[in-house]
Amino acid sequence: MKDFKGKVAVITGAASGIGRGLAERCLQEGMKVVLADIEAPVLEKTKDELETKGGNILAVRTDVSKEEDIEQLAMKTLGQFGAVHLLFNNAGVEVRGAVWEQTRSDWQWIINVNLWGVINGIRVFVPRMLEQQTECHIVNTASTAALITGPGLGSYRVTKSGVIALSETLYHELKLQKSLIGVSVLCPSFVRSRLVEAERNRPAEFKDQKNARNLAPYEKEMIKFFQEKNRNAMPPEQFADLVFKGISEEKFYIQTHPEMNDSIRSRMEDILQARNPTGPVR
Repeated sequence: MKDFKGKVAVITGAASGIGRGLAERCLQEGMKVVLADIEAPVLEKTKDELETKGGNILAVRTDVSKEEDIEQLAMKTLGQFGAVHLLFNNAGVEVRGAVWEQTRSDWQWIINVNLWGVINGIRVFVPRMLEQQTECHIVNTASTAALITGPGLGSYRVTKSGVIALSETLYHELKLQKSLIGVSVLCPSFVRSRLVEAERNRPAEFKDQKNARNLAPYEKEMIKFFQEKNRNAMPPEQFADLVFKGISEEKFYIQTHPEMNDSIRSRMEDILQARNPTGPVR
């Protein structure tokens, strides 16, 4: 997809961070934009702020883990704009702690959002895109964390690895259909966002005693590390420029942080040589 003007973009996790950066870039391209996010007040504030810059915007409060919410998102999008051409399955959360310390609630929450959120987006929107028989593109947000090995972010890595495998399969299956739908998977490193504050959106049903306890020292250090990284991370606007460049060039893997390539290469060599994981390259 190279011509974006007048097309319709749907973005989940659109109220902040990467999602908002993508929304702003969509508006710059002259697109009609549908903002979807679980945080209703922040979503409305984002809509109001973006509308001051001009553009046609629809905001829909959406919990991506619920298929009925994604169905509603699709129906409202089609009801107002009549089509969808660019879908960003972007919403995501993270959970900290060693994999054996994370509770069932931790695992259920992050899988529901990070993986089922993308699955729901594909299951609901792809059939409608196929019916349109127009040029479309789907962009799924994964992470460099799914391409390298190391301690920490275990459940996050698991879900984002699933997003990569899902996206690769979707790419091949749509090719077999000779469809007009392109697919990309985003594998960023640090982009300035509120991901480190993801707990603010954890539903009550997935809260438990562990989530309320005092953090262990290593968890506090990890939070401090990510907060520092976040302050100096790539701005969402710069990230969005790279994403649109990738879409225009029909790239499947959109990797925005080339400084991570040595660590990715090291992991791939571990696999090919059947050697034990070596971890990130410092």
